This record gives sequence, structure tokens and C-alpha cells, in this order.
Amino acid sequence: MIKTDVLIIGGGPAGSSCARVLKQAGMKCIVLDKSAFPRFKPCAGWITPQVLKWAEVDASNYPHGLTEFTSFDVSIGAIKIKLPTHQYAIRRFEFDHWLLQRADPEFHVHEVRNILVENGEYVVDGIYSARFLVGAGGTHCPVRRTFFNESSPNMQGSLIVAQEEEFQYDLKDTRCKLWFFENKLPGYAWYVPKKGGYVNVGLGGFADSLKRSGDTLKNHWNLLVKKLEESGLITAHVYKPAGHSYILRRRSPRVRSGNAFLAGDSLGLATLDMGEGIGPAIRSGQLAAEAILSGADYSLASIPRYSFPSLLGFRKGG
Repeated sequence: MIKTDVLIIGGGPAGSSCARVLKQAGMKCIVLDKSAFPRFKPCAGWITPQVLKWAEVDASNYPHGLTEFTSFDVSIGAIKIKLPTHQYAIRRFEFDHWLLQRADPEFHVHEVRNILVENGEYVVDGIYSARFLVGAGGTHCPVRRTFFNESSPNMQGSLIVAQEEEFQYDLKDTRCKLWFFENKLPGYAWYVPKKGGYVNVGLGGFADSLKRSGDTLKNHWNLLVKKLEESGLITAHVYKPAGHSYILRRRSPRVRSGNAFLAGDSLGLATLDMGEGIGPAIRSGQLAAEAILSGADYSLASIPRYSFPSLLGFRKGG
């Protein structure tokens, strides 16, 4: 049996941020993830200056691609506006790997299948054992599935389904574009240029609303591809989109069960307006680690519920 103080399931921003705080305090931890890093992660990759501050990242020293936006081209039906903003875009392939390398925890590629509690410790697949457990494995995290009520009523209406692709392309337009509620999509679509000649295009919407209307995300994806082609933004590209889902911030999510904690997308912390989850993941991972170290309450009060105050240069929350 491999023993440690804390087992962290998931090596993304929540898991690596948790591991970094624990390691800096001298507490042993092991991070388990089903994928080796760097790994593909579908994500528009938006982060605000507040996220960089939480992550203790200087934009001028970040060693990978970082695109700065001072405005968004926003369309809401027939209304088109240029929205001033202070925002960055990263590639998750690079950013997540860099965060994990910087934290430098003991890292094992392992897909978690079974978690038991034995003699006051969490035992994973009969291989790993620890007094504390942190679930940072995304929407379908095995920690949430095992110790938290996945079908809680307050999750209804908060599930977002998304489809997107990130690829290299000879960009004709380097402005970030957002289309809200187009073609009755209960959400928005995006076009996000990134450093190194990459672009991320995608869309997301409320799963329940799509189901009630008899609509599908695939239909909206096809409409987005047509729009990109007809506008000249992306032409003659053979798409291979990836689908995923995440949960928007709920009012009172259950953050802890015994010595098992949730962080990031496994907890459901994406902002209510933009569905941005990187910043909440980083901060919740840090807060979970601080709660383990101090024995204090694990509170989400310092994590903003909305992105727009930060996007527009205003700070809300700690």
C-alpha cells in the first residue's frame, strides 16, 4: 500500500493548486490523474488578472502563450457592441502542465475506480491510502460520485453542455468574438484567437433548456460552423470537436464530507454569466489545502459567482 497524507484526484488547476499549497507547508501528497501531462483539455482558456494573482503568475514571465484582450466583440441578437475588458487567454494544454510542474507533487498516472474508507483512511483501488482526500477530477470526479450526492436537486438546471475545438489556423481576425443566444441557443458561442497561431471555437448551453425545446448542441454546432465559414473567420477547416460538460456555481454546494473535499469542476464552480472555471478551480484548490492544514472551515465566500466584474476591470470577492 502506498501511503501519504493527502490523495488528490485530478491534476488540473484545482488539483495542482491544492498540491502546491500542501507541499509548501511540508505536507505529503500524491496527485492521481487518468492522463499523463501535458494532456488535451477543451477550453476557451479565459483568465482574468485576478486569476493570475491567485495563481501567483506574472503575465510578463509566463513561459507559454498568453493573449491579452482589451475588448470583446459581443453580439446579442441584432445588438452588436465592443465591450472593453481586461482579459487573457491561455492554452490549457500548456497552462495545466505548467501549473502541475511548478507544484511538483508526486504524480501517478492512475484512473481511479474504487474508493473505500478503512480504519479512518481513504483507500483508492487497494493501492493508495491517505487520511485526507481531495476530489479535483472534474464533473465526473470519482470522489464526488462516491461521497457526495450527485443527484442533488439544487444541481438541476445548472449543467452546461459544450462542444469546441482548438487548432492552428492562419487567422484573418485576431479579435475575440462572443455570440449570445443566437438561433435560440440557451448560452453563447465564441471565437478566441490565441498565441502561436491557435484559435478556439465553441459553444455551450443549458442541458435542460436544450432538452425541453427538443433542440441539440450538434445542431447549434453546425450553425456555428456555417457562420464561421460565411463570415470568413474560419474557412475550409475539417472540424473534430470535443464535447464536455460542467456545472455552474450553485448557492450552497456541499464542499466536504468527513475528510473528503471537493474542488474545481468536481464541486461545480463555473461563473454564472460566462461559465469560467479556471479561476474558481485554482482558488478552491488552495482553500481546500488551507482547510486541511489548519482544520478551519472550507468556505467558498471569497470566490466570485460572476466573471463580468473582473472582465471589466472591477474586482469582486477576495
